[in-house]
Amino acid sequence: MSVLAAGPGLHFRMFKFCLGVLVLLMSANGAMSQNDSLKSTRARDLGVPFDGTPGKFNAITDVPGVEVGSTTIIRGEGPLKVGEGPVRTGVTVVLPRGSKDTHPTYAGWFSLNGNGEMTGTAWVEESGLLEGPIGITNTHSVGLVRDTIIQWALRNQFVKEDEWSLPVVAETWDGYLNDLNGFHVKPEHVFSALDSAKSGPVPEGNTGGGTGMICYGFKGGTGTSSRVLSARDGGYTVGVLVQCNCGRRPQLTIAGVPVGKELPLPPQHALSNMPGSDARGDVGSIIIVVGTDAPLLPHQLKRIARRASMGLARTGSVSGNSSGDIFIAFSTANPNADDAPGPNKVETVSNEKITPLFDATVEATEEAIVNAMVGASTMTGIDGHTVPALPHEELQRLMKKYNR
Repeated sequence: MSVLAAGPGLHFRMFKFCLGVLVLLMSANGAMSQNDSLKSTRARDLGVPFDGTPGKFNAITDVPGVEVGSTTIIRGEGPLKVGEGPVRTGVTVVLPRGSKDTHPTYAGWFSLNGNGEMTGTAWVEESGLLEGPIGITNTHSVGLVRDTIIQWALRNQFVKEDEWSLPVVAETWDGYLNDLNGFHVKPEHVFSALDSAKSGPVPEGNTGGGTGMICYGFKGGTGTSSRVLSARDGGYTVGVLVQCNCGRRPQLTIAGVPVGKELPLPPQHALSNMPGSDARGDVGSIIIVVGTDAPLLPHQLKRIARRASMGLARTGSVSGNSSGDIFIAFSTANPNADDAPGPNKVETVSNEKITPLFDATVEATEEAIVNAMVGASTMTGIDGHTVPALPHEELQRLMKKYNR
């Protein structure tokens, strides 16, 4: 096979052509898959200090086998026209064992404040198993995402034709920026997210289900982080992915610094109907997914899920009445734990050795939330509603001011 050499001019023309094609494809339906997303700034890039040692990608995908996919839908501007837009939404999926391995994982879930939805958790509680992908989207698209995951699972033999499926799908509310009642997430968006799922870096900020979300009065969205335990503590990996849409501005704390108090909302936002404003209060939510390769049983994973609350608290949240703060944790160990007919042998970390996994969960959750905000950009949605991004230079200034 021969290879043709191309000069700089040809490379540039090819780049412009490819970019033009990408823009045309995106403008056709306003949707962009994970593979088209650009790398965003992360909190560590700005010098924000965090405890613990992250993995290679500092993402939930550092847990071997875990894949993440997303579809982002951004279309239109101006006044709200229900059913037309503007649209600022999407869907994110987490595949605990990737798209090829159909074995379930042990899992446990926890509701810190239940003003929200995570489907399938009754069976997770009963069986201790998570079967198939986790979906995260906006509040009014939960049903469609759930049904589409079932279709995808049937196509990919995660579910046999004579069996049933109870997918886990969670939500947060994006109605301040997005035409929520226009039901713009379609089956093709969910299929795209599932089919594009992969290991490696995970797009953050205004991506996937987090596209239209607001966190502590700043633009929020999707964030992720990971921790790798020392060899002495087992060498296990813990990864976290969040869809953050919670908190009030004065609460925001980053690496112990009262960022929200130092950067108060301007009057036009403080008195607005924006979630997190002084007038509206804490009416958002946060979904937290924790994955690990540590061999843990379902009741231990529920304990892990509870510890995500403490990572959330480090950022300032008190989990207000109107906040749906729901968390799920899974372990990719023991792949044959549910093989029929059994009995099956499983391994587990002893309770005396589980505390380092608690530490890792708290640390990764805190950083994932901050990464979601740092990775997000200012967004204008329906009726000209604008949510500002967390200003990077100001954040760096405050870290120096407080000797962080």
